[in-house]
Amino acid sequence: MTSPLIGGAELLERAVGYTLGSLLLVKPEVLGHPTPCRAWDLKALLRHMNDSLAALHEAVDSGHVGLEAATGDPAADLVAQLKDRACHLIGAWTASTRSTVSIADRQLTGAIVSCAGAVEITTHGWDVARACGVDRPVPDDLAEELLQLAELFVTDHDRPDRFAAPVPMSCLARPGDRLVAFLGRIP
Repeated sequence: MTSPLIGGAELLERAVGYTLGSLLLVKPEVLGHPTPCRAWDLKALLRHMNDSLAALHEAVDSGHVGLEAATGDPAADLVAQLKDRACHLIGAWTASTRSTVSIADRQLTGAIVSCAGAVEITTHGWDVARACGVDRPVPDDLAEELLQLAELFVTDHDRPDRFAAPVPMSCLARPGDRLVAFLGRIP
């Protein structure tokens, strides 16, 4: 089997495609709805996603990610901002020849950064759909690849601060359910 770390830009593109579909569900009246992310409503999640996409774009543009969150226009339509940022992000990563990215004092490969971004973007796309009251499973092939990556990227060190404990799930469950369960969400 090929390593999921090969083809990071293509995986990122598929993750963004899935999440753009979830963003179509967002209406103003659901911005206050809770999300699977502890203590965040949908509006807070969308802001976090905007910061994440900005950091991924910074990584590909400059080869460095600062530790300060990006600040966008607070009055701007968050969904429109996210869609625009996502499209620019895909264009930048697809055209990139960036081999390394520095985050704080660490050097990572561009593939690792784009693959970690794909896990985050997809997971939050699932979170958005849930907050909108829609069951929108992650496509099986995308979820299989992301689950392999999530198992590399998310460790006990990340729990309970960044991720809740894994939710027990049958190995016979759909890949998307196994992915979100591993990341502490209830499918």
